[in-house]
Amino acid sequence: MLVQLDPVSPEPLYRQLRKAITEAIESGQFAAGQLLPSSRALAADLDLSRNTVNMAYQELMAEGFLESIPRVGYAVNSDLRRYLAKPSLTKAPPGIDWEDRMGELTDDLPHLVRPPERHGEPYAFVVGEPDVSLFPTRAWMRATRTAMSDQHIASSLGDRFDTDDPVLVEMLRRHVLPSRGINVPADEILITMGSQNGLYLVSRALLDTKKRVAVEEPGYPDARHIFRRHGARLVPIPIDDQGMTVPLNLKPIDMVSVTPSHQYPTNVTLSVGRRQQLLAQADSQDFLIIEDDYDSEFRYHGRPTPSLKALDETGRVVYLGSFSKFLAPGLRLGYVVADAPLIARLRDLRRYMLRHPPGLLQRTMGLMIEAGDYVRSVRRSRHALKDKWERCVEAVDRHIPWHVSMPTGGLSLWLSGPDGFDGVAAARDALTEGVVVEAGNVCYLHDPAPRNAIRLGFAGTRAEAIEPGIAALGGVLRRHL
Repeated sequence: MLVQLDPVSPEPLYRQLRKAITEAIESGQFAAGQLLPSSRALAADLDLSRNTVNMAYQELMAEGFLESIPRVGYAVNSDLRRYLAKPSLTKAPPGIDWEDRMGELTDDLPHLVRPPERHGEPYAFVVGEPDVSLFPTRAWMRATRTAMSDQHIASSLGDRFDTDDPVLVEMLRRHVLPSRGINVPADEILITMGSQNGLYLVSRALLDTKKRVAVEEPGYPDARHIFRRHGARLVPIPIDDQGMTVPLNLKPIDMVSVTPSHQYPTNVTLSVGRRQQLLAQADSQDFLIIEDDYDSEFRYHGRPTPSLKALDETGRVVYLGSFSKFLAPGLRLGYVVADAPLIARLRDLRRYMLRHPPGLLQRTMGLMIEAGDYVRSVRRSRHALKDKWERCVEAVDRHIPWHVSMPTGGLSLWLSGPDGFDGVAAARDALTEGVVVEAGNVCYLHDPAPRNAIRLGFAGTRAEAIEPGIAALGGVLRRHL
């Protein structure tokens, strides 16, 4: 509580304090029934004697503003609730026109909207919703305790300015990136607050109003917003069952944004032939490639395909990775792998944006990888999610009234219906059956966007709810065909 007391005023200090508390109660700063600071704490905060505070409290209690609660303290009298809402006698000053001061956003694209919290819905197939039971709580807490030990606490809590935790960077180099075929020195790695933060930094460094970015269609809406807000012109490239249909001529393009492991949102994998074609054209036609490898760990059949960065011999691929998908989105921890000059620029941009990701998070993650808990957690998550994926595949084949091509991995399914099917209306009506799914129209750049697709996330869904949930969804879809 901010209280202005005048020690040279003829008015006693306890009366000044009494007046300040009365005004705070009347203005709503202290709600009816709310406890006030103890006389000892308030006296220490205001540099007053405790007797002065007690005198103010006694007067307020005598006047009915406060009530005494035995062995607890003083609280605002609950009976004052009906007297506190007083109409203002003075005209409020005009508000600030924030729209005029902030300027106009050059971004008219549709936004991903998280479904509203619907507690109690039996069948929630929300994309991006994690299975919190898979989080390696014990391993994480063990690594956190170690990170706060004498050996590590300085690195965990210190200000690193623009540098990254050397333990985490080394663990990435030795245990994480090699599984994607990537072997780079430390100066080609930057730790970020998730892959989206990395995408924003890359866009800030490389894009302007003269640049063109090729994006997948359908594709990741948040990436398009980031590119558009940095002034870039977006060029949609269609997707088929082998990923992005790479045009033979991409010369007007400055950058290609691609999700090759599991294309967002269809989850198809970019074929090896198209990967090689894209890399060859990047060299011959002089453009860069942004590889967003957000969930490569979740492949359930076949061998993993090497990342584009692993096949890159000229440094044209900027690789984005994340720990959020298999651990928890709330951790906000990812990384960028690129040539050293670009990483140096991104590091400078990051410093004046957020300085660096929290040191405790970085050291904890590094120690968790070093102890082998990272690999064990990935395996456990992959096993559990493979079971859910197989349940989804069987249920979709049995209950969805059209053929669905199943990808080999990912954390969601893309149900693209026949022409004329309205996925927006179907997703809305599915709520009446307790089924939460998302319409896929937001993933398109074209206007008007196709409305015949539904996104079905299964990572956070209870395994036993998958079959009956998809059966209920199938009934809704049949009514809409």
